[in-house]
Amino acid sequence: MPDPVVITRPAAQAAALAQRVAAAGHEAVVFPLLAIDPLPDQSALRAALADVSPYALVAFVSPNAIDAACAIRSEWPREVTLAVVGEGSRAALARHGITDANATIVSPANTRRTDSQTLLETLDLDRLRGGRALIVRGETGRELLGDALRSAGMQVQQLAAYRRSIPLLDDDRRRQLLRLLDADSLWIITSSEALRGLIGMATQAGGRDCVVKLQQKRLLVPHERIEETARELGFSSVALTGSGDEALLAALQFRG
Repeated sequence: MPDPVVITRPAAQAAALAQRVAAAGHEAVVFPLLAIDPLPDQSALRAALADVSPYALVAFVSPNAIDAACAIRSEWPREVTLAVVGEGSRAALARHGITDANATIVSPANTRRTDSQTLLETLDLDRLRGGRALIVRGETGRELLGDALRSAGMQVQQLAAYRRSIPLLDDDRRRQLLRLLDADSLWIITSSEALRGLIGMATQAGGRDCVVKLQQKRLLVPHERIEETARELGFSSVALTGSGDEALLAALQFRG
């Protein structure tokens, strides 16, 4: 039996990658580290998306934001720039039929650091100055993008579309986590918040001994910021792959 490859994305986003990992000959284990839930009141988001023509820019901070917005609106006028921060978000747009062929999409050129800062470096801020921007995001998150767009002279509206939380470590998940910690498992980590939550789960499951076992695991991470978080949390075997499933799978095959 091959060593398990642990996919830690939210449950709704993990299945496709798990299938590809299994097809490549690995044991794919889905162990979500974040739960994504819609906000009970979507009225503000629905009102904003009813007519997007006043916006020069609509930015989505994650695939979850895209899924929430596209559940409300399926077509996006080409004159409104859609901004995303990674290849996973481009893929999410494509799943909803939104591509460069029918929309104006901007994403960071540096696929190893796909975050708000590198998105800002890609945007034509001079052209956008004076216009309106809508940021579709989670209930909590970094303020860098909104603050930077305001500094560039844009009027910024931020709307929450979902909330993130660390799943409860019930008895079944605790047993699964302990099995994975005892195995020679490799972990795909796509969120700094999720990795911090995993440290908390290991502590809850077995204290310091479990945390030490976890810190010895191999990690594949798509962004520099997650790599930095992993190093700060005591992980020593961390491979930076770049953004998107293709980069993750290529790194997985290389590591064997």
